[in-house]
Amino acid sequence: MNKSFEKVILKATHSRELYKINEIQDLWGGYGKILRYGLRGSDIKSVVVKNVCLPDRARQTRGGNISYQRKLKSYKVEMAFYENWSRKCGDDCRIPGGHAFLWHNDEFLMVFEDLDTAGFSKRRQSMPWNEMQSCLKWLANFHAAFMGEKPEKLWAQGTYWHLETRPDELKALNDIALKSAAKAIDRKLNSCRFKTFVHGDAKPENFCFSEDGNRVAAVDFQYVGGGCGMKDVAYFIDCCLYDDECESWESDILAFYFKELKKALHVEQKDIDFDALETEWRELYPVAWTDFYRFLKGWAPGRYENRYSERIARKVIHSLNIS
Repeated sequence: MNKSFEKVILKATHSRELYKINEIQDLWGGYGKILRYGLRGSDIKSVVVKNVCLPDRARQTRGGNISYQRKLKSYKVEMAFYENWSRKCGDDCRIPGGHAFLWHNDEFLMVFEDLDTAGFSKRRQSMPWNEMQSCLKWLANFHAAFMGEKPEKLWAQGTYWHLETRPDELKALNDIALKSAAKAIDRKLNSCRFKTFVHGDAKPENFCFSEDGNRVAAVDFQYVGGGCGMKDVAYFIDCCLYDDECESWESDILAFYFKELKKALHVEQKDIDFDALETEWRELYPVAWTDFYRFLKGWAPGRYENRYSERIARKVIHSLNIS
């Protein structure tokens, strides 16, 4: 890590010395690492550091590579979220506190609270119903906190699969009907009356659980931005469940989410016509599902086709009067 960054961490945490505990993970595409550092001479025992260093091949394609531009903006968005918006996240949509954020010479430094030491040490790739409920409750509270806000300095349209940022995947899509409907699907989602911020990558790996699974915190806000909350819900469920489970659990999942959203909006004192919101978002759930499915089918043609998603996609395409 950049020596000047070490000084920034020490100053931000009022520490005398830092030392590497472990490497948590590599960042996607070779853009850096997430590491845990221990601290000496501070009340803070450890921090998690997201150190982004743009690889040489990314620098060589500066300005001309869509993937590079998307990734570069995503780190700027994450920093902007923490600096400008994170204070709105309470205990029911817990996120790690931020200690320091710096961008210098194509290198980013983000220093976070260590959620392991805050009681969120468990990670999941699959989860039982009670832990899914914890995540859905987190999403409901996050959406309530940002209901009606304008995503300044964030993605205008949240999620990493947003159509405008994924022309290569659309070009590779072999499903002609879905390809033809892609823009109409995008417009349908983006023209919704009730908008909030979406996390944008609400997969199980980005949630940190308490020992009993009843409390949860979320990380990785590179793709946070404006949109319909159903984008997060559909994506989360698709990441958690098998095809037949998505179908059989759909009613229970949506009922629980909207129950929690109603409670959260009341706590936030948002002046919202909840019945109208629920009606709109329930209608948009299959549209959001189809939007993500469009991305998957273009990203890895032939690998992600399944009965449930195909049936939803055909219904959505038909409803838009696009064949």
